[in-house]
Amino acid sequence: MVKRTRFDEESCPVARSVDAVGDWWSLLIVRDAFDGSRRFGEFQRSLGVAKNILSARLRALVENGILEQVPSGYELTAKGEALFPVIVALRQWGEAFAFAPGEPHSQLLDRRDQRPLKPLEVHAADGRLLAPADTEVHKVT
Repeated sequence: MVKRTRFDEESCPVARSVDAVGDWWSLLIVRDAFDGSRRFGEFQRSLGVAKNILSARLRALVENGILEQVPSGYELTAKGEALFPVIVALRQWGEAFAFAPGEPHSQLLDRRDQRPLKPLEVHAADGRLLAPADTEVHKVT
């Protein structure tokens, strides 16, 4: 078996985040948890993933503090719930770029009014809309 590259010692927050939830199964488990899945069997039925892989991913998500094991199964922690914008961003990117025009797909709706969410945007501290060219990375020491 190929050993997975670890990024938990990297100084980049993106690399460390990928280390915690960077494989597709883990992100799909988190997605399903947001959609109400709690039990091992619910995740397994939804994802169709092998039980050993699902067990390993659930264990890693618990070890990383993203899910917690409770008597009824698994629940998102505050750290896990903080991934909501990440899941929404991936969903919105997929809606825009991963489907042919008119191809059926799921859509995330505001529960209150049953309307699609406004696309996520990145804003400066003063409220200005930012594009990638408007940002730069600085190391925190």
